Amino acid sequence: MQYLRLGSSGQKVSRLCLGCMSFGGAPGGYYHWTLNYEDSKPIILRAIDLGINFFDTADVYSDGRSEKVLGKVVEGRRDDLIIATKVFGRTGTGPNDAGLSRKHVRHQVKGSLDRLRTKYLDLYQVHRWDYETPIEETLRTFHDLVHVDGVVNYIGASAMWAWQLGAALDMSERLGLEKFVTIQNHYNLAYREEEREMIPLCLSRGIGIMPWSPLARGFLTGKYNRGAAPKGKRYRSDYYLKERYFKPEDFDVVTRLSETAKDKGTSSAKLALAWLLHKPGVVSPIVGVTSRAQLDELIEATEIKISPKEMRRLEEPYQPHAVEGHT
Repeated sequence: MQYLRLGSSGQKVSRLCLGCMSFGGAPGGYYHWTLNYEDSKPIILRAIDLGINFFDTADVYSDGRSEKVLGKVVEGRRDDLIIATKVFGRTGTGPNDAGLSRKHVRHQVKGSLDRLRTKYLDLYQVHRWDYETPIEETLRTFHDLVHVDGVVNYIGASAMWAWQLGAALDMSERLGLEKFVTIQNHYNLAYREEEREMIPLCLSRGIGIMPWSPLARGFLTGKYNRGAAPKGKRYRSDYYLKERYFKPEDFDVVTRLSETAKDKGTSSAKLALAWLLHKPGVVSPIVGVTSRAQLDELIEATEIKISPKEMRRLEEPYQPHAVEGHT
């Protein structure tokens, strides 16, 4: 396993981050497909055995159960790992049970620490941009979590417009506040709109890029065929999968990916992930799996080399998309 600095921080993380949205075993709702503790544990332990030291979750995943599962499994190994979680989403029915207000952030960080069975978070991230709370209030709150309370080491952002990240970075510099060191963004071979403004901004400001949905929610694995009725539990239950992909131009990308993977003697999934690992600024794509076999396959992507000619071949079919993933 290779390790890189997380953005401009001194913290080093594995080239793959294990996304923990797959864990929690929620009884119903959007997260009904997630794994319970018993099924999640061997995957998390396998990730550690493979050299993955970076784990990402959120307070809303399976209503907090994802954090509980992760915290229980890694208890006793905590200081060897980099644990990241996120705040913003609705966690209750009250008017202050969502967003990035000082009240909500301070309440949720305590809950995340408790569920993760830890005294500190390596990376605490805003899950989405809060249009109702002044960004200064959020940044001052995050600054205090680092420099006053000592419960957060670094702070990061997720899924926002480039102008928003730029405004937050400028405000932190102007006011002498802790700055975001990372961005989680929607970025994969079938969705590359982040290359227009967000990624150049990150490269210029030393922001580490942690793409989510690196395999386009399974679309880039080649499991769906052009003209065939999609099947599978994920397609039936995941609204975002249906909404964001399956356009004719998306299948053009999948076809080229499949052809190139066949020529290289590898799988579409591994090659799509390897493509991301070759892109400037990308530190650690967030991979979500539901079995050890899937994890064992994807870890091999870190060893795949792609030539500049092959990169151009993979990228050539892409067509512009409407922006997806900020809400």
